[in-house]
Amino acid sequence: MGPRRLLLVGEGNFSFAVALSRTLDASTSLTATCLPGLVDLARDPVAQENLQRLRERGAEVRFGVDCTRLADTLELHDRGFDRIYFNFPHCGRKAGVAKNRELLARFFQSCADVLVEDGEVHVALCRGQGGTPADKPQREWHNSWQVVAMAALGGLILSDVHPFSCEALPGYKCTGYRSQDKSFHIEGALNHVFTRSLPFECSQPRIFRIKLGDQWFSFLEPEALVGKLNRGFLEAPSCHPIKTINEKLIAELGKIFPLKRLKHSFPLLPQEGTSVLPSWNCDILSTAFWINLHEDNSNSESLIGGRTQDMEDLLVSFSELSLPKSLGRDGKEEAHGRISGQAKVCLRPSLLVHVQAVIQAPDFLPGSLHVLSGPVFQKCRILPFTMPAFHETLLILGFNQSLKEDYLQSLLDHLKNVLDTLLAQTMLEGCRLSNSVEFILQPNGRDYMICVKAYNFDPDCAQDLIIGSVTTSATSIIHKDQCFVFVSMNLDLLAMLVWSISDWRMLWTFDNRFLNSFVPGKVEPFKSYSLYPPCYVHDISFWLDEKKGFDELEFHTVARAVSQDTVISIRFLNCFQHPKTEQVSLCYRLTYQTCDKALTKQQVTSMQSQFRKEIQQRLHVTPR
Repeated sequence: MGPRRLLLVGEGNFSFAVALSRTLDASTSLTATCLPGLVDLARDPVAQENLQRLRERGAEVRFGVDCTRLADTLELHDRGFDRIYFNFPHCGRKAGVAKNRELLARFFQSCADVLVEDGEVHVALCRGQGGTPADKPQREWHNSWQVVAMAALGGLILSDVHPFSCEALPGYKCTGYRSQDKSFHIEGALNHVFTRSLPFECSQPRIFRIKLGDQWFSFLEPEALVGKLNRGFLEAPSCHPIKTINEKLIAELGKIFPLKRLKHSFPLLPQEGTSVLPSWNCDILSTAFWINLHEDNSNSESLIGGRTQDMEDLLVSFSELSLPKSLGRDGKEEAHGRISGQAKVCLRPSLLVHVQAVIQAPDFLPGSLHVLSGPVFQKCRILPFTMPAFHETLLILGFNQSLKEDYLQSLLDHLKNVLDTLLAQTMLEGCRLSNSVEFILQPNGRDYMICVKAYNFDPDCAQDLIIGSVTTSATSIIHKDQCFVFVSMNLDLLAMLVWSISDWRMLWTFDNRFLNSFVPGKVEPFKSYSLYPPCYVHDISFWLDEKKGFDELEFHTVARAVSQDTVISIRFLNCFQHPKTEQVSLCYRLTYQTCDKALTKQQVTSMQSQFRKEIQQRLHVTPR
């Protein structure tokens, strides 16, 4: 580590600065500041002695520094601190929590002007003041200083919290407001460590170009999927945990079955009726994201803005239901089958739509485990373990009808062993893994759901997660004597279970700290760099248009898009019917919270306002 620059603000008698300076090496520079002027400290012999020690050690001391206006105090060349310390901030006398929150908010905003990109802000608070679960006991939110919410105003997130130990700093004596003799009660005090968040920008949907046959098309990505298309988590250079778990899963199964990795792109959905979907999820196509393709003959090299590259690789993410063909002069489709200037297609909701293309391929090998992996996209309600975009691995095994029972049981047994082994790597101590993976037989008597007990998310309340399905199929036209089994696995949920990642949104973060948390060859529980993000709750009620109806799935999808995935819960509160007009009104409660960025109350208020406008336009409701 290179030379570090430390800034201390709000120093009282400078005893903390002296104690800290004893622990620093010669390459670290220390700047200690206080709000009072030098004259105000002249009558304090302890402060004068500490100031002398600091000067002897080469530390810089500044007086009259307002911690809420650091940029005004520090010259441009004198900024760029690696750490900023503020111990036990307080407005003085009997200032209430609101005043102290304001002090914190202005301080954090000021820090943003003088902190290096990967710097830290350390704030020590007395027991209970912070308002986080780390406080023992934890105060009610409205009665705390709401330190994480105040830090968000400066674009900072809480990345660590630990006890404030005076024993580690011999000689440190806490003083009160403006160096008064009456000190704060620091038993149970906590040191809060904040780091910069990625900027929370209003992300606009990008424009992509794809090539179908010999034609180029452009399309606008769905708002609910902004930042989730073409991420390449499963590609060769990726070190994402989703790829890691996929490779581990496939490698272990490859020890038992001959493997055939499918590298081909399967861009288009086969004609209606040829896909194989689980019988309990046959309406999966109704959850697909539909997009409009527009013929685009522009020169790809001259594209600007959102169109920055030809997205040929994105073909793997597409499915086609019915592309209208151009008609010739006689009213028949043209021989070369060109697509008309505009077409409506859907992003594939599951890899299961490709199974017929796989088993009907000339090089399909019965007895071998065919593996296809890739991203899929589904509209879904906002729930803790449902996601609009995830990565799926599809396992396809064909075998002779007479061997069906043996092959199916062998595959299920080995799959259970592999999954149990993967999940055992980070199980919490004291949790027994036996029978954690279960294959739940469905009412049709031949298909299964793959369920896992999620012990590592909440030890007090284990939850059943459906991480995949097992679908059996009768013979095909080409392989009349063969039976098939298709195993679909949600890699995102599996990665969350293996590394104890409690929030699926973290898998899609652009923050490099996420990937830097994983050590190659080791599987350890993931430790989040954004702790105790605050929740913001808003209610919304609206009148329904009885002629238009109400699509609750679309309601969730609009909320997801407008909030940029910051809405984590939508709860139905009540339904009201006007006694005279008989018009129906619905009321819902939305909870906003991020997992990797600073989110402010003001930003949420703006999102909620935009949400009211969007549902009025898209869902034909009238907000109350």
